[in-house]
Formats: sequence, structure tokens, C-alpha cells
Amino acid sequence: MEQFRIEVADNKPFGRFLNIKAIKNKQYQIYDDRQERIGTIEIDKEDRRHCRQSLDCKVDLTLLNSIRDSILLHEEQELAIK
Repeated sequence: MEQFRIEVADNKPFGRFLNIKAIKNKQYQIYDDRQERIGTIEIDKEDRRHCRQSLDCKVDLTLLNSIRDSILLHEEQELAIK
């Protein structure tokens, strides 16, 4: 299971760090600094601008979009390295 850390824009001056765990094809669990799961995101395979969140997700839509963008950037960097 791949894990990585991202920094996303938030309403805080310095952003927010989150831990991401890939669980399935295009599905990722989102954890805060206390290692509490705050949601799950699934990126649409057909249109990468769309994503779905879990029903118990504690992340607002704006932050979720930033998380999606950071995950996509991480994936692109991983492909460039290979």
C-alpha cells in the first residue's frame, strides 16, 4: 500500500499537511496529523477533474479539490520518475 504526504491550501496561513494512503485503483484514504482518517476520495478514471468522497468525509469541497489536485500531481511525478 503506497503512502505519501501532501501539503494543501487551507484557510490557515501555512496550509495543511495530510497523509494519503492508496487503497485501490484511484481510491485514497486521507489522514490528518494525528493519524485519524478524515475521509476517502476516489478520483474519476474518465475525468480526472471529478472525484467522489466517502459519506463520512470530514473535508469540505474546496479542500477536497486541493487534495485531489495534490494526489494527481503526486501520480504525475511518480510516472515521470519511472
